[in-house]
Amino acid sequence: MRLSQMLFFTLRDDPADAEIPSHKLLIRAGYIRRIGSGIYAYLPLMWRVLQKISQIVREEMNATGAQECLLPQLQPAELWKESGRWDTYTKAEGIMFALIDRREQELALGPTHEEVITAIARDMIRSYRQLPLNLYQIQTKFRDEIRPRFGLMRGREFIMKDAYSFNADEESLKKTYEDMHQAYSKILQRSGVAFRAVQADSGAIGGSGSQEFMVLAEAGEDEVLYTEDGQYAANVEKAVSLPTDAEPSPFSTYEKRETPGTNTIEKLCQFLKCSPTQVVKTVLYQAVYDDGITVLVLVSIRGDQEVNDVKLQNALVETKTIASLGTSPKTLLSLTVPTPEAQENWAAKPLPLGYIAPDIGDESIAADKQIHPKFLRLVDQTAVDLKNFVTGANESGYHVVGNNWNQQIKIPSISVDIRKAKPGDRSIHNPQETLRSARGIEVGHIFQLGTKYSQAMGATYTNEQGEEKPLIMGCYGMGVSRLAQSAVEQSYDQDGIVWPVAIAPYHAIVTIPNINDTQQVEIAEKLYTELNQAGVETLLDDRNERAGVKFKDADLIGIPYRIVTGRAIANGKVEVVERQNRKSQEIPIAEVVSTLKQWIVNS
Repeated sequence: MRLSQMLFFTLRDDPADAEIPSHKLLIRAGYIRRIGSGIYAYLPLMWRVLQKISQIVREEMNATGAQECLLPQLQPAELWKESGRWDTYTKAEGIMFALIDRREQELALGPTHEEVITAIARDMIRSYRQLPLNLYQIQTKFRDEIRPRFGLMRGREFIMKDAYSFNADEESLKKTYEDMHQAYSKILQRSGVAFRAVQADSGAIGGSGSQEFMVLAEAGEDEVLYTEDGQYAANVEKAVSLPTDAEPSPFSTYEKRETPGTNTIEKLCQFLKCSPTQVVKTVLYQAVYDDGITVLVLVSIRGDQEVNDVKLQNALVETKTIASLGTSPKTLLSLTVPTPEAQENWAAKPLPLGYIAPDIGDESIAADKQIHPKFLRLVDQTAVDLKNFVTGANESGYHVVGNNWNQQIKIPSISVDIRKAKPGDRSIHNPQETLRSARGIEVGHIFQLGTKYSQAMGATYTNEQGEEKPLIMGCYGMGVSRLAQSAVEQSYDQDGIVWPVAIAPYHAIVTIPNINDTQQVEIAEKLYTELNQAGVETLLDDRNERAGVKFKDADLIGIPYRIVTGRAIANGKVEVVERQNRKSQEIPIAEVVSTLKQWIVNS
């Protein structure tokens, strides 16, 4: 392609609405164009990158025996109501574009396709002889992000590869899951990005086990905790660890003490001259379920620890938790720390915030049909074994010291792990290893779904014994457009993008410093033709621009190799510059094609 004929436009200054380097560079280099909030056009250079990533994905998916298909973007609400996720996606998370057609039927633009693929399997899979089966597609997805940002990282429309497997048993599912793990690793390796596979939370997709594939980059929205021995890595939402040991309590007797102005752990510990590891703090949450009931949740946790909101959300939908409420809500719509204004809607009297104890009385809750009459009380495992600890006294300005569970204060009946693991914690697999932190961009996520969707939607098969069983499922997603921008976020410099060779829009760019120099033009045209014929994808910068402008643009758009038909042609050579390391060398014109072919093969 000749730049003089290409839709090609670069900017010298960063766009005002771009926050991270990759977003700025993709706009400046003419790869994407903003059309609306979270909506971008993929311009010719970007489309070539996306096609290359898609091809790598296809090759690795096909190698596992997966079959490519294309599923509808427009999905009937009935399918989502069958699975029980309609309210989750339209109300609780609110990320699904929902609409009503002229026939008054509810529809949605697909953010994911578990329901559609399960409906297909329900209609078409009959026997164990058809299993295992793995279907995938590469397609545009839609999600109504609250705050679209970072360009293609968190858009409202994006390209994704999603695959869905159907298996007869757990052993077969684990085999498919491992195949997908290997395929994803190969895709990212071939794409030239540094990544880490980590344990992850399954979120609204559901299922028992899942892994995220993170491209490591400082601008990553996710925090990854890992050990240097390579034996453990997890998203901070999922990570588990051993906290530091609690210090011995300085209190040996139980007593109530006046502690004015100590509504934070730091102030309290300074006042009492004790360690936060000997404090049990109680955090108040407000949970709203899909049956319209608001539940007030008290979480007791060691004073030096923080609550992991994702773990807490998971705990609030577990069977034992729901059973303790005496109700059967299906979906947790929201979980918040109630503001003083929110508390006025349900508190029978003002609560002593900062001084609440695990045993605060249920009479604090006003009688209301929409409010559960009792606090749901949870205790984190870090607080369970404490002795002679400090708690609030349920009275502003007072705390109690020397507390012991089931002596002075009843321990909550539901014990859970809801603490947030953090760097410096000891690893569970080896306490000699400590957790370290890195930032990552999630580009892939694989799930062992089990029978979550097949049971809800009646997707079954007949086994060898003639018994009807629910299909066992897995799902496997990879963001194609997100991976493209992640590669930029991981590899750029002060002059622009540094694409990995495998996914660069072109391998090389031939730059003519002076288009009025007949010899420069002739040699450039010859190399341009020969390189493309040899399979080296090459641009020709034949624009009537100054040489400096052309060099800056070549650096900005990040083409791996720049060939300059400048002064060196007098010696039968051209200058070749490697974008990654800026290494420059003069190569005989006759050897350019073979040299670049070899470099690309070895890249």
